[in-house]
Amino acid sequence: MKPISKIAAAIAPSATVAVDTLAKQMKADGIDVIGFGAGEPDFPTPDCIKVAAIKAIGDNKTRYTPAAGIVPLRKAICTWMEKQYGITYQPSQICVTSGAKHNVFVALQAICNPGDEVILPAPYWVSYEEAIKMAGAVPAIVQTTEETRFKMTADMLEQAITPNTKAIILTNPSNPTGMLYSREELEALAAVVLRHDLYVISDEIYDQLVYAGEFVCFATLSDEIKQHTITINGASKSFAMTGWRIGFAAANDEIAKAMANYLSHSTGNPSTISQYAALEAYSSEEDLASKMQLAYTRRRKYFLERISKLDGVSCLEPDGAFYIFMNIKQLLGRTIQGVQINSSNDFAKALLEKGLVAVVPGEAFGAPGYLRWSYATSMENIREGLDRLEKFLSE
Repeated sequence: MKPISKIAAAIAPSATVAVDTLAKQMKADGIDVIGFGAGEPDFPTPDCIKVAAIKAIGDNKTRYTPAAGIVPLRKAICTWMEKQYGITYQPSQICVTSGAKHNVFVALQAICNPGDEVILPAPYWVSYEEAIKMAGAVPAIVQTTEETRFKMTADMLEQAITPNTKAIILTNPSNPTGMLYSREELEALAAVVLRHDLYVISDEIYDQLVYAGEFVCFATLSDEIKQHTITINGASKSFAMTGWRIGFAAANDEIAKAMANYLSHSTGNPSTISQYAALEAYSSEEDLASKMQLAYTRRRKYFLERISKLDGVSCLEPDGAFYIFMNIKQLLGRTIQGVQINSSNDFAKALLEKGLVAVVPGEAFGAPGYLRWSYATSMENIREGLDRLEKFLSE
C-alpha cells in the first residue's frame, strides 16, 4: 500500500486535546483526576443564546447557508467590531467558520504558498505550528523569554525575517502565557510588518478577558495595517460557546473572498443553528462576558498567591485569557516521588500519575521547562488541584 501524504504524516496531535481527553477518560474510569488542560470556560452558555438556538430550530432554520455565514450574523459582527474597537468592516469581509481554530487554518491556506515562512513567537498555541505545516508553509519560531514577558519585540521580528517570510501570527492576549501586548509594542511590530510587506494573522479570541492593561485590536493601528491583517475572533471564550463552534475572520476583500471560496469547497457553512445562536450573542446589549471575567479575576489572584508560596516553581502574572504558565526549571534534574524529572513532559506525566492532576507540558507550546494551567474551572477544583500539586512537590 502506498504511504499517506507526507504533510498528513508529519502532523502531531493536539497536546491540549490529548490531555483533556485523557483526563476525561480517567474520570469516566472512576479515577479522581482534576483536569487543567482545556481552554474552555466552565460557565454555561447564556440563556438568551440557547433560547435563540431553540427558536431557530422551531423556525426551521436548519438548511445550508452561504459558506461565509448568514448575512445577519456577519452584519452583527461588523457592528460589534465597530462598537468594540471603532473599526469598520463590510459583511463581505467577514468569514464565519466552525470555530476560531478553523479560521486560522483557512487563513493560512488562503495566503501561503509551499515553502513560505510564517513567523511564530514561542510560546505559541499548540495548533499554530501544525496549521502552518498543513498549508505547506514553514514555521519560523522566534523564542521569547520571561525577560520580554514572552512577547516578541520588533527587533526579534526584524531579525527573523527572510526573503521567504510571508506572515506572522500574533495572539493577544496570549495562549498559553496570558500576556498582553501594549499599543506601543504593537505599533513597533506594525512598522516592521509594513516595511517588509507581511501579512499578520492576529488571533484575538481572548480580547474580552483582560485583567491588566488595555486591549488593542491590531487592525485598528492604521488603515494600511488593516489591509495586511486577518483578525481572528469568535464566540467560544467570550460567550462560553466552545461546543457551538463559531469563529470569524475579518480581512480585506481579496483575502475574505479567497477564504470564502476555500470554505465553499471544504466544510461549506458552519452549523446554521449555531449561527443564529451567535447572532443573538453578538447582537445582545447585555455584557455577557462580565460575569466570567469577574470569576476569572478571583481565580487568577488565588492561583498566583498559591504558586508564590511554593518552592521550585514560579510564574509571571498574566494580563488576560485564563492561563497560568508555570516555570518549573528549578525542578529539572530532581527526583520527585521516585520519578526523575528531566523535562516538563516528565513532570506533567508524573503529576498526572502520582498527583492525579492533568496539565499541559510546555514542550507542546514550544517552551520546555513550563506547564500551562487553565483556571477556567471551579475554585473548588483549583484549590484541590493546587493542594495536590503542593503535596506532590513536598513528597
